[in-house]
Amino acid sequence: MLRSGAKRAASGASPRLRGRRVLLRPLETGDYLQWQQVRKANVEWLTKWEPRRSPGQPDTVDQRDAFSARCAARSRERQLGTGFGFGVFVGAALVGEMNINSIQRGPFQNCYIGYWIDEARAGAGYTPEALVVVLRFIFEELLLHRAQIAIIPRNLASRRVVEKLGLRFEGIAERYLEIAGVWEDHMRFAITTEEWSERGPELMGQWL
Repeated sequence: MLRSGAKRAASGASPRLRGRRVLLRPLETGDYLQWQQVRKANVEWLTKWEPRRSPGQPDTVDQRDAFSARCAARSRERQLGTGFGFGVFVGAALVGEMNINSIQRGPFQNCYIGYWIDEARAGAGYTPEALVVVLRFIFEELLLHRAQIAIIPRNLASRRVVEKLGLRFEGIAERYLEIAGVWEDHMRFAITTEEWSERGPELMGQWL
């Protein structure tokens, strides 16, 4: 049974999460042109770290209808409590995404986090700030026990995010995910609610 905070978070509402400089909110069809512009400007920066699009799968970058379907799928995930996708905004500018995926309840109480940022905004601390905002949501609203992040070892930019926050390294998962057509090893980082209770105030004080 979900406690009250988790019930509110999983009610299908569109949460808006705020940090010191960033706003996280679900993307909507009206965000398409801005999202498309950022994604097209970052093709080389981003696609080498992402799964290859399956044959016949709609292209969300070039097709507004496919982007709208993606937003609708994220809305259904919120309603079911299985995932929460957020655009990361600085002022009115979309600078990236921060997604909570594959929420599992029962004895696991776990989720996976994925993120990307506009290369032009990288290094300014927006991603670690957004990650702390999401961790607060995960542990204080969704009431999950564990959050995990998997990163390709040579993706130094993504590694710097978790290293800045001091997330616990759990080891290498060999051939863990298919990325750009190749089964890639991933470094696994994690944090539990016990660690958040101990370190959360420090992280929020530093980043939020």
